[in-house]
Amino acid sequence: MTGRPSWFVRVRQTPHTALPAPLARLFRQGRAPGLRTAKTVLAAVLAFAIADWLNTSPAPVLAPLTALLVVQLTMYETVAHGRERIVSVVAGVLVAVGFASVTGLTWWSLGLIVAVSLIAGRLLRLGPHLLEVPISAMLVLAVGGAENAALGRVAETLIGAVVGVLVNLLIAPPLYVQPASDAIVELARRMATFSTTLAEGLRGEWSREAADRYLAEARALGEEVARADRRLGRTEESARLNPRGRIAREAQPRLRSTLTALEHAQVGLRNLARALLDRTYFVPDETMAYPPAARRALADVLDAFAVNLEDAATVVSGAGSADSSGGRMEAHTADLDRRRDELSAQLMIDPRADPSAWAQHGGLLTAVDRLRVEVETAIHPSDAPWRPEPLAERPREAVRRVLAAGALHPSRSTTVSGRRAKEVAARLARGRPRRHT
Repeated sequence: MTGRPSWFVRVRQTPHTALPAPLARLFRQGRAPGLRTAKTVLAAVLAFAIADWLNTSPAPVLAPLTALLVVQLTMYETVAHGRERIVSVVAGVLVAVGFASVTGLTWWSLGLIVAVSLIAGRLLRLGPHLLEVPISAMLVLAVGGAENAALGRVAETLIGAVVGVLVNLLIAPPLYVQPASDAIVELARRMATFSTTLAEGLRGEWSREAADRYLAEARALGEEVARADRRLGRTEESARLNPRGRIAREAQPRLRSTLTALEHAQVGLRNLARALLDRTYFVPDETMAYPPAARRALADVLDAFAVNLEDAATVVSGAGSADSSGGRMEAHTADLDRRRDELSAQLMIDPRADPSAWAQHGGLLTAVDRLRVEVETAIHPSDAPWRPEPLAERPREAVRRVLAAGALHPSRSTTVSGRRAKEVAARLARGRPRRHT
């Protein structure tokens, strides 16, 4: 097929960073636009059609509702939380059937049903699925609470769960690599923006109030770090039980090492801002906490650091790498080193003349050195292979600890159970893979 590419192809070929923000959220790199929406709609329609064909109830809305919830999950979450979801629905159905034989749907019976359902959910330790118990109970009670209606609601839940799992499994199981990459790129760019903003402030009029404001902004970057970490944790979880998990396993080292470096760099920025604020309390005139020449040198360091952060964002987004940049990123790193040396020369002071200034200048340079080291790690992320922890590893580790404790307990060392525990613990220890430190 010849001719100009369609608008759809042209949009997908456009660099992700060149798209407007609304389009960038719809057309993410590495993902077909609308795929997740289409999967969700397909799962809901199929679940409703199957439940309606089986005549589970006059309005089988619980089947598409369950399918909607399941298709949004990773494959691991589907398996891990499947029991809680089924138990919550069954518990809600039983509560509704019990109340239907006594009372109908009134304001006071509704409140009582919700209270009993929540108590039952807490006793069953359903966690995030707690609210599904009263929801299921109200749905059943709304249609009369008859026994066939209750069984129909359970069947609808099973149908929706099965359809959601099959749609997730057969049609591009979700990996959530791109959301994690986007969050890390956004973190790097926000840190770069903060660095340039602080550099502009250092070149202008300096005060204790300004230093305190910049410290608060540096601390606020911790929320962005936490958000990116949650996104990456979801990516790592999506690699479990996923036929397409290789994509996430290959991306994880690059994303995790970059995020760890940015997290440490955020701590370095916070310490730097703290050093700037602390210095204002040790001089008679807070506007002269650092000489103008030293503040300009520090501003130059922050500008160079912001450029390096933009390089890190380019690497983590997959748009380029340090090897493919033609030495441009290495030149930016060398410029940061040169500016750091200029700052060190400006902050040189005799410790006997002003011990507090000598210590505070040292703290400022230590924070700058931390930024230099961490941004280097972000630009050259790790490519070591990664595999998610086996699903049975945590239970096995708990069993090992229990058996080892039983084998070492003096009061049990002579009993049959104690000897057996010691043998099993030794056998598990021999089969445990060595961990390299």
